[in-house]
Amino acid sequence: MHRSQILSRLRPRQATPWLAAGLALAWALGASYLIVFHDDVLAGFVARQAAMRDAYEARIGTLQDLLDRDRRAHAGAESGLVDRVTAALERQAELERRAAVLDRLGRPALPDPVATGALTRRDADGLLLRPSEDSEPPPAPVRPFPRQSARQAEMGLIRLEARLDGLQAAQGEHLVRVAGRADDEVRRLRALIGRLGLDPGRFDAPAPSAGLGGPLVALDPRTLDGSGFEAGLALARRALGDGERLRRVAARLPVNRPIRGDTAVSSPFGTRLDPFTRGLALHTGLDLKAEYGAPARATAPGRVAAAEFAGGYGNMVEIDHGHGLTTRFGHLARIAVRPGQRVAAGEVIGFVGSTGRSTGAHLHYETRIDGEPVDPQRFLDAGATVLTAEGAGD
Repeated sequence: MHRSQILSRLRPRQATPWLAAGLALAWALGASYLIVFHDDVLAGFVARQAAMRDAYEARIGTLQDLLDRDRRAHAGAESGLVDRVTAALERQAELERRAAVLDRLGRPALPDPVATGALTRRDADGLLLRPSEDSEPPPAPVRPFPRQSARQAEMGLIRLEARLDGLQAAQGEHLVRVAGRADDEVRRLRALIGRLGLDPGRFDAPAPSAGLGGPLVALDPRTLDGSGFEAGLALARRALGDGERLRRVAARLPVNRPIRGDTAVSSPFGTRLDPFTRGLALHTGLDLKAEYGAPARATAPGRVAAAEFAGGYGNMVEIDHGHGLTTRFGHLARIAVRPGQRVAAGEVIGFVGSTGRSTGAHLHYETRIDGEPVDPQRFLDAGATVLTAEGAGD
């Protein structure tokens, strides 16, 4: 047998005892280490397990905090939407009340928030994403809004609030227009009264007995809310009340013609040559040409203060129209009313004649303020202007 082959067969057998001895030595050393250092190894293992547990619990706590914050954020968002929709419902109710008030002030009426689709209870429930008040309450704890649904609710609420803002602005503008028209009417009627030589203040309502005053700080009703809206409404109502009162006053002014049809003035108011003495004299009224027996009519409503023969007036009727205004009709052939009687504008109070200090059939017509004669032509011209303006308006 070859030498190399013999050596290759002998080497493994010689290495096996050495390998076994090495393994035995390693086991002996490991066993000795465990015996000697057993407590230290166990303590290290326990410490590592505790550290892993603490890290896991800390991570769980962090995740729980995140979930709690997210839940509180969603609950806060839901509560905020509930509060805002509740406020919107209360605001809608107030705007509906204002719409009804403004509707009574003047036309055209403003649409109320419900008619414009601003908000209904169903809308509110949809925005809140919760059951209606008639249904069973949700179990606690309330689930937070889904993110997409909460976003949709927020957008719907924003649109609703914008519509309510628009309605509030429209109501303010309507209030301004109503008050503006009333103020224009008051100014027009005061100007008419002023043209007649009358102080408009004599027709003002009596001042309150309590002392009032202070600097004037004007407000725009469009900027008012709450009690401020009520203040603006009070201003508009006062202007409307003043206009209505002045319209009643204007209706009692003697601006109608005492004789129907086109009537010429034979002698105007003022200084003239007296037809009997041919000297200068004051003519306290108008002499209106008319046929004998033509009806003489009241130029405004009032109460008959006198109906009798009165010297140079002949048969005379005096009518008291209130506020110091009176009218007189002289030279009547016949009187058709009695003292104390109430007469309407246009009602026949007598018939044209030539009684008293007269040269022929005509009507002597006077207008007096606080007993003093003034030119009746101013009143008749004002009446013609009013009638022309009313005809144009029709």
